[in-house]
Amino acid sequence: QVQLAESGGGSVQAGGSLKLSCSMSGLTANNYCMAWLRQAPEKEREGVAAVDSDGNTSIPDSKKGRFTISQDRGKNILYLQMDSLIPDDSGMYYCAVGKLSFFGYCHTGHRFDYWGQGTQVTVSS
Repeated sequence: QVQLAESGGGSVQAGGSLKLSCSMSGLTANNYCMAWLRQAPEKEREGVAAVDSDGNTSIPDSKKGRFTISQDRGKNILYLQMDSLIPDDSGMYYCAVGKLSFFGYCHTGHRFDYWGQGTQVTVSS
């Protein structure tokens, strides 16, 4: 049974940083696409960053420079480092994982099979 558990959210002032973690368990396939997505109240969910099992990352242009995704394969933890935060970054941040084919391209629009419960990030001005 796959389980994803996010942590590290909280409240921070604009310009600050947060590092989110997602502990992953029960993953048995050879290759996955792992990502962070977020959703603010009354807004559509949007992708923040993605990485595949080989460490190839995909970050939307609007998020480049402030968001960094990484993984600790030994510990099965996915991270999201967020810097220079702005109030529009506030929202619920979700960790998501989906199987990825050998020739597949991992990105935040991937079809994800598993989702965490989310961790709240609030950035104040």
